[in-house]
Amino acid sequence: MPYVYLSAAHKSSGKTTLTLGLARALKQRGHSVQVFKKGPDYIDPIWHAQASGRPCYNLDFRLMQHAEIDQLFARHASGADISLIEGNKGLYDGMDLEGSDSNAALAKQLKAPVVLVLDCQGTTRGIAPLLMGYQAFDPEVNFAGVILNKVAGPRHEDKLRGSIERYTDLKIIGSLPRQRELEIVERHLGLIPGNEAHEAEAKIEAIAAQVAEHVDLDAFEAIARQASAPTAPAATPHSQATPIRIGILRDRAFGFYYQEDLDALAAENVELVTIDALHDKRLPEVAGLIIGGGFPEVFLDELSANAGLRGDIRRAAEAGLPIYAECGGLMYLAQAVRWQGHSAEMVGLLPGVAVMGDRPVGRGYAEVRGTGQGPFAPAADSLLPAHEFHYSHLEDIAPVPIYAYDVTRGHGIDGRHDGIVYKNVLASYCHFRGAGPNGWIKRFVEHARRIARNNPAAHAA
Repeated sequence: MPYVYLSAAHKSSGKTTLTLGLARALKQRGHSVQVFKKGPDYIDPIWHAQASGRPCYNLDFRLMQHAEIDQLFARHASGADISLIEGNKGLYDGMDLEGSDSNAALAKQLKAPVVLVLDCQGTTRGIAPLLMGYQAFDPEVNFAGVILNKVAGPRHEDKLRGSIERYTDLKIIGSLPRQRELEIVERHLGLIPGNEAHEAEAKIEAIAAQVAEHVDLDAFEAIARQASAPTAPAATPHSQATPIRIGILRDRAFGFYYQEDLDALAAENVELVTIDALHDKRLPEVAGLIIGGGFPEVFLDELSANAGLRGDIRRAAEAGLPIYAECGGLMYLAQAVRWQGHSAEMVGLLPGVAVMGDRPVGRGYAEVRGTGQGPFAPAADSLLPAHEFHYSHLEDIAPVPIYAYDVTRGHGIDGRHDGIVYKNVLASYCHFRGAGPNGWIKRFVEHARRIARNNPAAHAA
């Protein structure tokens, strides 16, 4: 099972662009390509899935145990000809000063050869001591090659190559020129997601063409074959419980879902019913509803204009329909959303108005402690890792809601609480892993089954 870890010296070096181009270029060579992304990221995996034609999976030290990472990686890498693991930030970056949660640590755990993507803007000979330092800092990292990115021209490339070849033993397997047309537009949460960018396919094809021209794909494949075979994956258990239909808002406004969580829902014998909050006028008959994060503020008019769906969701929730919502989903369930002087009515189920600002309110890894409140919330005093990245906050929260979580790290709704509980609804700013022993999926699905048996009126009609 050949695979490569793609990392860099710092963020915004072009890793995502290179990963997209490599995934598509290798696919065009006839390979099945599996992509993984380190850390909590919803947007890059949407692009990676489109480029490779296979779902992308996240690997996260904060939300997953080491054994879970090994199993998830082995399960999905084993079904592909070649796998790409895209790191986040720089190779040695992480929260832990000792580097236990860094890209280097993950590359070593997976026994993956590392290819560094180097942002070469404004440097020539100085690239050599940078690489020498990276090699010396942790000799256990298997450095297998470098790809030069954002190269100004032939003279610039000659200087870079000369320095690297003279002072290091690293193989240069590619050199990409600086081209603005290959850059993917960014927004306040990062890259514009591929499920929203109409030109995404054309962009991926253009990037792949440049990668195929400027990267030695034969050399890259040879590096991938240096990887050690991962541990054989265990069989995935599948629930024998009665099948259940659960709706999921999945469209241009709401698209932040981990593929592992979608797989976990399927393993719980859930039939996911996709709902487009922008265009579907009615809520289908479902026993529960999931509303992930996204960019509802960008589609305020369309979401507000779809009064039929908003009304159906509100009435179903009042009748007892279980609903799980995160971040953008919380905003959608609020009374309204305000952004750039414009306000639009939302579902009106939860207290408060979501107000978008110009700076992040909550950003990065978080941790919460369960209060014991809520029908499918975690047990009291249980600690759950999470992450958040939101520019909005709630105003005019009245009456004071019941909260499922006390925030021990991060911001949540007000810096102290998160997870508004209303009837069978749980909505938070924090994003949680749904799969795994501490995930919300099993609790949510079991509760939805109980409600479906005991309260048929909770089904939306």
